[in-house]
Amino acid sequence: MRVLLKLVIDCPPDAAWQAIRSPEGLSDVSWPFTTFTSLEPDGFPEQWQAGEHPVAARAFGVVPIGEQIIGISYPPAPEGVRMMRDTGRGLSGPLALITRWEHTMAVASAPGGRTLYRDQLKFEAGPITALLWPFYWAFWQWRALGIARLAPRWARAAR
Repeated sequence: MRVLLKLVIDCPPDAAWQAIRSPEGLSDVSWPFTTFTSLEPDGFPEQWQAGEHPVAARAFGVVPIGEQIIGISYPPAPEGVRMMRDTGRGLSGPLALITRWEHTMAVASAPGGRTLYRDQLKFEAGPITALLWPFYWAFWQWRALGIARLAPRWARAAR
């Protein structure tokens, strides 16, 4: 199944790129529905580096929903586009039901110094994939609202 977002947000591409590469950015757009705690010895890195990053996830900051690997890579992209991909996997709890996870975020310049932000999730969970799709779709709409709301703050922080 697939969930897509395409937004023009009010910040320059450099600011959006910095935000999506930040574990803080993940937390900001996921809250309050999902919260993440790093399971790495030194906690979250300042910016996501390519590689595997173990986390524990909770629904609404309270209900454990499992541990997962956030598997970061930076695939080649067309000129003027920057992409980050998470091909992690669930390790325990309901997150382990997901058998395929590919979350790709891309930023590019948009008119007026703004950013074209594209976000695609491809996931599979066997026979329950179709049952999970509405939940991921709703969560991705929440992410879109959070990204649009936070973009001006990202622009101010980048100055």
